[in-house]
Amino acid sequence: MQNAGIDALGLDWRYLACEVAPVDLAAAIAGAKAMHFIGLNLTVPHKLLAVDLVDELDSSATTWGAVNTIVFEARDPDGEWRPLGQLPDASGPVRSKGYNTDADAIVRSLAEDLAIEPRGARVLLLGAGGAARAAALRLADEGVSELWLVNRTESKAAELATEISERFPAVHAQAGYPESSVEILLNATSAGLKPGDPLPLDVSRFPLRGCDVVYDMIYRPHQTPLLTAAQAAGCRTANGLGMLLHQGASALELWSGWIAPRDLMRAALEREIYG
Repeated sequence: MQNAGIDALGLDWRYLACEVAPVDLAAAIAGAKAMHFIGLNLTVPHKLLAVDLVDELDSSATTWGAVNTIVFEARDPDGEWRPLGQLPDASGPVRSKGYNTDADAIVRSLAEDLAIEPRGARVLLLGAGGAARAAALRLADEGVSELWLVNRTESKAAELATEISERFPAVHAQAGYPESSVEILLNATSAGLKPGDPLPLDVSRFPLRGCDVVYDMIYRPHQTPLLTAAQAAGCRTANGLGMLLHQGASALELWSGWIAPRDLMRAALEREIYG
């Protein structure tokens, strides 16, 4: 996706995938900064860790509480910090700035892929990691009426529910399963990434027939056990391809200063994931 967008914009860049252990994340960010990388994307489990590892946080990262995109910056001739990808000749100190492009991406994907708006909706969100946190806060900001949070570690779900209640008093947020139906069920856990993974929710406590749409942030495999079960229960479903597209396209725009070719990037994603 990113290399297709980079090529279309005529940029002399290359996007690489590197596996980094959490214990090495600080060193990886520092190394990329020292080598004048244009920027980084971060995925599970780095999005929360990175909040304390970058030199500067954009308002998107402070608002949604996680970092999935890093932009490396240097000062321009006027002394203003600008992305390295937008400077013809960067010299002097370089800093890392953390952004969150996940939050807006999930709202956009829900609208495009499932034709549903969060405002006024009852939502069940599975997970409490970086992507889940960004999604929960963004959905609360969009004006969902009720938000239930379920996580393997219940205390994390409870902490997030408390934070949402404090920041968005109009949203009824609580940990645990709802006793009635919801419009949106959103999976932000990693359950479904590996063959044989169990469902990310307890269907004895919340049957899937109790929701209208099911969105799974996982995009590979494109058909998770959750989506299969949801379809069998009569729910409309979508995987995380749309969210992946929009968070990545927004990152490319931050690095380059150009409008990302989203249709072309979506086509590249679909070829890669769907074959």
